Amino acid sequence: MHSNSEQAGGPNADALLAAVGELVEQSLTPLPDRDVVELMRGVERAARMLVAVQHRVLIEVDSRSIPADTGAKTIKLFLMETLRLSNVEAGARVRAATRVGTFCDMSGAELAPELPCTAIALRRGDISVEHARRITAVMVRVPRGVDAADREAAEKLLAEFAATGSPDDIGKVGQSILAHLDPDGRITDEDDRARMRGIRIGRQRPDGMSPISGEIDPVLRALLDPVLAKYARPGVANPEDPTSPGAGVDRADPQLIIAAAQRDTRTAAQRTHDAFTLLLRELVDTNMIGAHRGIPVTTVLTIRLEDVEQLSGVATTATGGTVAIPEALRLAERSRPYLAVFDHAGLPLHFGRMRRLASPAQRLSLIAALSGCSRPGCDAPASLCAVHHVHDYSKGGPTDIENLVLACDHCHSLINDSEAGWKTVVLGDDSEFAGRTAWIAPEHIDPTGTPRVNHRHRAGELLAQIVADIHARRERERGAHRRGRRPGDIAA
Repeated sequence: MHSNSEQAGGPNADALLAAVGELVEQSLTPLPDRDVVELMRGVERAARMLVAVQHRVLIEVDSRSIPADTGAKTIKLFLMETLRLSNVEAGARVRAATRVGTFCDMSGAELAPELPCTAIALRRGDISVEHARRITAVMVRVPRGVDAADREAAEKLLAEFAATGSPDDIGKVGQSILAHLDPDGRITDEDDRARMRGIRIGRQRPDGMSPISGEIDPVLRALLDPVLAKYARPGVANPEDPTSPGAGVDRADPQLIIAAAQRDTRTAAQRTHDAFTLLLRELVDTNMIGAHRGIPVTTVLTIRLEDVEQLSGVATTATGGTVAIPEALRLAERSRPYLAVFDHAGLPLHFGRMRRLASPAQRLSLIAALSGCSRPGCDAPASLCAVHHVHDYSKGGPTDIENLVLACDHCHSLINDSEAGWKTVVLGDDSEFAGRTAWIAPEHIDPTGTPRVNHRHRAGELLAQIVADIHARRERERGAHRRGRRPGDIAA
């Protein structure tokens, strides 16, 4: 039997998979040391060349609008769903393909890659994708005012160095090149600064911390400097010192500030962090910010009663983050409390057909219950979600809490009655996830039409279920052992 690609005479992944499969199964024990090292080098070169093939296929998929045809908003989301890639890896592949991939114009003629020397080196297997990423990081900082010939020479020099050097050293070489191209900074203009500006806040880690990095332009620097000079100085806004003045530092006794500064053991970075906390918690007038998706722009914390009683665990935010209970309670001291009652008493959660839009109380209850978008695989937090009627309002669906669910704007747009549209249903009492909203993918994604729920926001529940299943299996195995039977004899 031959695949369509074989019949058409085009590239075929089957031969590649067969060759790799054969190599995986072969024993390496008979090989002498030199041959093992050569094999390692050959495998590395092949893996690097395959990255260039990945870019070609990615560009081809995008040029045919295949992601849009399958309901994916972007090529990155398509890669995440189709290849089960992480958000970081999918984004990295798209960015790499943009820099070193070969695109075509409207007539079908191939265009030179943005980084041609890097692209050639990658296709030959001389450099890795990490080399290419480091080269890109240098080239995006080259001012636009630099002569085209100098820009080409810089990229060629970086590619040549990468072919014999480590990715870790490309940044150092790049700094020397940038210093040579623009020694006094006069070529860098406002367009360059606008292009380079950005603040990146990474995903929250299990320890609760979140990495932040980036570059700020001269305007933001000018606005921040006086604020930090006042509130990030020693002795001010120190959370570890209850006598340290905060927002009211102007009214504080100067001797008190001096004494607090002498006790202050924070680093400059820690003082800057604490100044930002003070700025957002006490100095910013949230009334001026207005509302977002029907509720005030503020921090929404969901706290379980048992965690409050035990002063343990974490509170969850509408943006998908977590805050330790003691810190959450301190944040709540100046807050407006809401009680989310899930037996439908105490809040106007039912409107029937009286109104279409969900109330703030309903939205807050959905945030507390769901934490984010309900479409399977989507990790959008509640702050980026709209309220969706599971049974469409235009078809008689009520605005009651049982008929409402959260869906981010992109996922919400996928729900329609066309063949390519998604459907939503509430699972019945006979389901493992009774009462949860499940999504049914269109036929081209899931021919079985199986309703599926999103577990991305309930990882703890899934872990608890897995642990329970493990314990149950072990109990069955112990029982079988006591009865003199083998575990494999037990009915599943």
